Amino acid sequence: MTLVAGSYEKFIWGFSLKTAGSLTLKPLFSYPSHLSTIKCVAVSGPVAVSGGADDAIKIYDLSSCSEVGSLMDQGAVTALSFYNPSSLSFPRNLLSGSDGGTVSIYDADPFVHLKTIKAHKKGINDLAIHPSGTVALSVGRDSGFAMLNLVRGRRSYFQKIDKEATILKYDLEGGKFFMVHEEKVSIHNSEDAKLVLELENQKRILCIAAATNGLLFTGGEDRNVTAWDTNSGQAAYCLEGAHASRVKGIVILSDKAGGIEDVDEPYLVASASSDGVIRVWDVRMARKENPTPLTERSTKSRLTCLAGSTLKSVTKPHVEKRKRADKELDEEE
Repeated sequence: MTLVAGSYEKFIWGFSLKTAGSLTLKPLFSYPSHLSTIKCVAVSGPVAVSGGADDAIKIYDLSSCSEVGSLMDQGAVTALSFYNPSSLSFPRNLLSGSDGGTVSIYDADPFVHLKTIKAHKKGINDLAIHPSGTVALSVGRDSGFAMLNLVRGRRSYFQKIDKEATILKYDLEGGKFFMVHEEKVSIHNSEDAKLVLELENQKRILCIAAATNGLLFTGGEDRNVTAWDTNSGQAAYCLEGAHASRVKGIVILSDKAGGIEDVDEPYLVASASSDGVIRVWDVRMARKENPTPLTERSTKSRLTCLAGSTLKSVTKPHVEKRKRADKELDEEE
């Protein structure tokens, strides 16, 4: 399991979560990878990327703990998302959103630019790729919501929304998507974008992560990590006071983080705060009045984002297997 965090101070941080014996976060790398603030990170299998205010996307090989390349975008990079078919251990595509309102599409093996789409008049706040890989959604500072056809490489739909959305995510199955507006999360059907339900937190939400069993984890200015039941709209449980400062990133590290039944396997969730602390939780700790993390690390920097992966690094045979799977997918299409 790997966690990657970006910071205001331009540093990229990589950690490996070791589960043998006592749970520990082992440092993998730490250095100033960008010329200015890191705004977003994404991880898929053995590869990670970070986007900065310096208009650059940096690419990292997690198996060798090294930076292997960079890409230049059309403005500060504000959002990153991988498309990774479930049959593959290596991502197939990368999408980036820029401060210029564009979405760029890249082939992920090798990293080659394919297409740039003008999605918004102002900067993009976030984007999300449907599990099918055919459609992506984006929200921007123009208070707009856009749908992108990734097969044709163009914007297929645009609509003004009542309030600017800052975060956008699909659920694990792709049947719903979530938009964050300050302290509220609106839940929509993916098929017609119809509003299904709204979740209302007490303070501004700064990060979300979808889990199994219809749960959605949120973190933000309340310093809590809260799991919401997206069917009822109620909070299922909450790690109160998870951090001493606002929560800037949440990563689901275990498929079983969608519940808190009594089982032997821990239900692992990682969170990062703006004071530089990364913590890993067993969500069953939510039953306790004063939950304590299983392990934590302090980066002593102002963290801005967090991403993670539970997949192991691929070797050369896996890369060849991935290419064969890609060929089979192309033939099916």
